[in-house]
Amino acid sequence: MSDVLYERTMPGGATVRIRRLTPTEGTRVRAVIEVDRRNSGPRSVDSKRMPPPLMAVEGETEQGVVAALLPFVEEDAAVARLIAQRPAP
Repeated sequence: MSDVLYERTMPGGATVRIRRLTPTEGTRVRAVIEVDRRNSGPRSVDSKRMPPPLMAVEGETEQGVVAALLPFVEEDAAVARLIAQRPAP
């Protein structure tokens, strides 16, 4: 199960999104923030590829989870901080 709850394109071309990980009929909602830097060109065709999550939240409702994650995805500076804090692979 993978549903995009929020998505926007950053000025540099990367796509930042909030993606739901749990089934819609579940009692708890788990979602992650991810940044897809390869959202254009030939490599974007692979829809099964998912970037590593930068942050995860679990809550009672989809609206609550999105509200908790929105401050981290609405501003480019906040997204840049999440990327900088991510441990190296």
